[in-house]
Amino acid sequence: MIEFQNVSKAYSPDAMALRDISLTVDKGELVFLAGPSGAGKSTLLKMIAAMERPSAGKVIVNGQDIGQIKRAGLPFLRRNLGLIFQQQRLLTDRSILANVMLPLLVTGASRAQAEQRARAALDKVGLLERALSAPLALSGGEQQRVAIARAIVNRPQIILADEPTANLDRASANQVLDALKAFHSVGVTCLISSHDEQMLDAAARVIHLNHGQLTAGATA
Repeated sequence: MIEFQNVSKAYSPDAMALRDISLTVDKGELVFLAGPSGAGKSTLLKMIAAMERPSAGKVIVNGQDIGQIKRAGLPFLRRNLGLIFQQQRLLTDRSILANVMLPLLVTGASRAQAEQRARAALDKVGLLERALSAPLALSGGEQQRVAIARAIVNRPQIILADEPTANLDRASANQVLDALKAFHSVGVTCLISSHDEQMLDAAARVIHLNHGQLTAGATA
């Protein structure tokens, strides 16, 4: 489902974010990315979403060469991706239900269909009873679970989560991880970057990066 073929990313001659990365992720895998800050984890995830393009090599996602996708094709690529970042970027002027409905409304769903699916997504992360709450009325862990609901409301094939449990207490981090594992259990491919050693210890597959280079885990 995802393949990196000798991929490098340079922001300048002196700033190499990734160096000659080759790896594969099969459909339905749950894969963790580990490594210190600046190791290249975020850049790798952003390449899968075509938020960054490779300086060398190829990134293939669902058979598409990311480097060859035109701007007009990006919405079609990203419709199959659920993106979760540390900064949830929830809109504070509307309810969490309205936040989760937004991706569906943007892609042309009716309000009734968007609300039905958004409520189902919130139910999956255990927050349906808070549907009409404002984002700022929720804890950090609850806000991150709203971000997960928003990411999966389009029923993506791949979830990309960049440090989704950063700055959360252990109980909240476990809730977020349980929500991600629930989607993996029904066949969604998940890539999760994390510094959380407890989370990594329980992982079936971990890809380790350091200074933009693979140190372990390129193959399952």
